[in-house]
Amino acid sequence: MNTHYEERLGTDPMLPLVLRMAFPAVMAQIVNLLYTLVDRVYIGHIPGIGTDALAGVGVTGSVIILISAFSAIVSGGGAPLAAIALGQGNRERAGKLLGNGLVMLVAMALTTSLLSYVFMEPILLFTGASSHTLPYAVDYLSIYLLGTLFVEVSVGLNTFINCQGRPGIAMCSVLIGAALNILLDPLFIFVLGMGVKGAAWATILSQACSAVWVLRFLTSRQASLRLEWHYLKPERNVVLAIVALGLSPFIMASTESLVGFVLNGTLERYGDIYVSALAVMQAAMLCVSVPLTGFAQGFVPVVSYNYGHGNKARVKECFRIVLAVMFSFNFLLVLFMILFPSLIASAFTSDTRLIDIVRQTMPIFLSGMTIFGLQRACQNMFVALGQAKISIFIALLRKVILLVPLALLLPRWLGVEGVFWAEGLSDAVAALCCISIFAWAFPRILRRISSPAAPIR
Repeated sequence: MNTHYEERLGTDPMLPLVLRMAFPAVMAQIVNLLYTLVDRVYIGHIPGIGTDALAGVGVTGSVIILISAFSAIVSGGGAPLAAIALGQGNRERAGKLLGNGLVMLVAMALTTSLLSYVFMEPILLFTGASSHTLPYAVDYLSIYLLGTLFVEVSVGLNTFINCQGRPGIAMCSVLIGAALNILLDPLFIFVLGMGVKGAAWATILSQACSAVWVLRFLTSRQASLRLEWHYLKPERNVVLAIVALGLSPFIMASTESLVGFVLNGTLERYGDIYVSALAVMQAAMLCVSVPLTGFAQGFVPVVSYNYGHGNKARVKECFRIVLAVMFSFNFLLVLFMILFPSLIASAFTSDTRLIDIVRQTMPIFLSGMTIFGLQRACQNMFVALGQAKISIFIALLRKVILLVPLALLLPRWLGVEGVFWAEGLSDAVAALCCISIFAWAFPRILRRISSPAAPIR
């Protein structure tokens, strides 16, 4: 068993280590983002139906985010716990976390896809689909649901490759799927004339290839932490530990879906074109949040391993690097989008009215995200340190406690602009609260670290 890669998490110089771990994950997420954006770019430019089709696919985004969010329970809960266990030298527990995680992913994929298929049209109508956009939404989602299992497995287990100190392998799993999707999209949508259905088929075939890559590595001799049959038997304490820590990443992801339900449902009353505008702006937000997610996937194993190993100094050093990188990247990219909204919108559509609406509303929509990098740094540190309760509260704060009420109330006084102000205000307030909580809690967590290993709670 080759443990050389994971041991380097506790010995290599921190800055090169973080960059080496994060770069493949960031690149993988960027390429992964590309095929989400490529879908919307191609769909938005389908002659004659592009704007309605874009709105239809934008509505399905809320459902897809909710389904995919279940993979975050395992990827965001099981993988950090496995990294802590490896840091403590407890390989049996790490193996159980991986095996039980796979069983949970399969169960969640089958359940969510079946329920979504049975109640598809009512769900889509609730999320803001209209008589014009519903057919496109149904076309896309009915095919996408066939590949739910592939999505859950590829996303949910990829972080277990990272926690072994193998970010390059994890990157390849995403690159394979993303590259294939980018190639298949124009072939299926335009050459074969499959339209929205073609975009969905391209996505699930690509995710299937990624899932095969992940499973092949995790069952090979290259992996220091392997999938083994005797670890697949569910154990109550292991499952509960995964769920306890994974609830925070799940809430972070699933509340995006809840927000989609609320925002799309509210905007639909003002016209489908506002739903299309939201689809464009949410795609733009992904350009910020997805690379930050990749960076988190790179640094979380480093923090978790050193926390489990009892190395307080390395945990602090890693956080300083993370805070500087995530804030700078987030601030500069969001500022660019606020200053040049028409440029961003024109990449997705040639509809001049839609571009004009995005130009007016994007600066409002993204205003609170200027400091969001600080929240992401602190929130992911809580996950890396196994602080489940704090992570869950912060995840609920931004979207459920703040954004949903604001999105329902502000339009009463501000009209359609109130929907977009709700996003900006909730992002800013949540970030400030998260920073304050972290400043209070982090020194206390560090004082509890004992050598050679801190206990897993």
